[in-house]
Amino acid sequence: MSNHEQESREGSVGAEKTNVAYTIDARRRAALQEIDDAPFSLFHAKVCLVAGVGFFTDAYDIFAINIASVMLGYVYGKGSTLNKAGQKLNKPQDLGVKVATPVGTLVGQLLFGWLADLVGRKRMYGIELMIIIIATFAQALSGTAHAVGIIGVLVVWRFIMGVGIGGDYPLSAVISSEFASTRIRGRMMTAVFASQGWGNFTAALVALIIVVAYKGAILGDPSVDNPVHVDFMWRLLIGLGCVPGVIALYFRLTIPETPRFTMDIERNVQQAAEDIKNVLTVGNSTVDPDAPIQRANAPKASWADFCHHFGQWKNGKVLLGAAWSWFALDVAFYGLGLNSSIVLSAIGFGTPLTSGTRLIYDNLHNICVGNLILSAGGLLPGYYFSFLFIDRWGRKPIQLMGFILLTIIFIVMGFGYDKLTHTDAAKKGFVVLYCFANFFQNFGPNTTTFIVPGEVFPTRYRSTAHGISAASGKLGAIIAQVGFAQLKDIGGTNAFVKHILEIFALFMLTGIFSTLLLPETKGLSLEELSNEDQEGFVKGN
Repeated sequence: MSNHEQESREGSVGAEKTNVAYTIDARRRAALQEIDDAPFSLFHAKVCLVAGVGFFTDAYDIFAINIASVMLGYVYGKGSTLNKAGQKLNKPQDLGVKVATPVGTLVGQLLFGWLADLVGRKRMYGIELMIIIIATFAQALSGTAHAVGIIGVLVVWRFIMGVGIGGDYPLSAVISSEFASTRIRGRMMTAVFASQGWGNFTAALVALIIVVAYKGAILGDPSVDNPVHVDFMWRLLIGLGCVPGVIALYFRLTIPETPRFTMDIERNVQQAAEDIKNVLTVGNSTVDPDAPIQRANAPKASWADFCHHFGQWKNGKVLLGAAWSWFALDVAFYGLGLNSSIVLSAIGFGTPLTSGTRLIYDNLHNICVGNLILSAGGLLPGYYFSFLFIDRWGRKPIQLMGFILLTIIFIVMGFGYDKLTHTDAAKKGFVVLYCFANFFQNFGPNTTTFIVPGEVFPTRYRSTAHGISAASGKLGAIIAQVGFAQLKDIGGTNAFVKHILEIFALFMLTGIFSTLLLPETKGLSLEELSNEDQEGFVKGN
């Protein structure tokens, strides 16, 4: 063969490879455009419901323990007496039961975030819900024995449940983000996250129904030292938390893999293109195991690539901004609950003045009704204001507005604490500020810190980076629940709360600056937000 013929053949092979690479890349971009431009469909609604039920279950399980811990105290408490009428859990017991879940959640966010990028969203989706269901049911069946106490058993199961709850954050965020079209992505993710508010509300409502249903049994119990029927009540309250999870499990296990994972991580552009057509028409996808696979050559996730990508300031600052914003927000979001007793007393739902078994009923009734009011008054409206404005104003303006207003609210609550809690009339002002703080946390950074990390990172690190951001927030929650719970009684009961509120104001101020590190994501595709050149992103092998 002459040199001229060899050069001609090599040239034609090179041209053919270039054409294949161009075809694959063009097909990828066309398929992504199809997702980004798709109108809202029944499949989008299904994604919102399936992901939302998980968050509903998470919030129910987390919130129910605030009421269940009071019930546990009456039955198993070894702490100080409550108005000489029943026991309550001592500080280590109460802290252990409440903090076990957020510690487990932190672990789950990091673990499942990484696994979802490694083996796929679909393979992990449902596993975390199984963990939640099993651990929730196990709590309701927990008992005590010579070698182990029931509080210790509950702490272990609540940690395991927390791991499952943690997995729900990156998985639900990334799945709803990667299936959503660009113009409705913010509302879809907000709809998923707003299920938390309904979970909180439902936990208080179910608790109230149980308390009212057992009223006669509680009043007929032998004594405050032996409230037999309260033991039934907390088990019902916690055990019912697994019902929505069981209903949603089938749909989670059958949800299709996201086309972006199939394209950019499995590098199977052909399958992803077919999945998109099927998902947008019939709502599911099928995989032919015998079909030939043409793998594209796309950037692969590795520790070296992770360090290289986030080592660049343009990418690293986004992860820093997302993680710190969530951390700062959660310090105050969970710490604000320290003031709920003041607020409940101010609106007439504090510790009752009755005695005996009547006190047990009245106290549980007041806690349930009071928490229903707080949930409806501040938590739920904030989520839906976010839903209305998230795709109009954008994420960054809402987050900035929230942090600025929260800084002001916490300054007023902290520095004016003594005057705001001095008289009954002034306490009403404190209640208003408390509800405004709840409102602007949800119509503000509590919603946007969930959404933005699900949008701004490349597909191969989207779930991992969301898990890191969410785990940073959960670390803030643990600090609030462990640290500030110990600090609040320095100098007397609730004497240090005003200084804690001032500390919250400082954290909200830092959230303003971390928000400035984030890009605006409204109206942009996930690929545009990834900070990676999409021209020739995938190539033929």
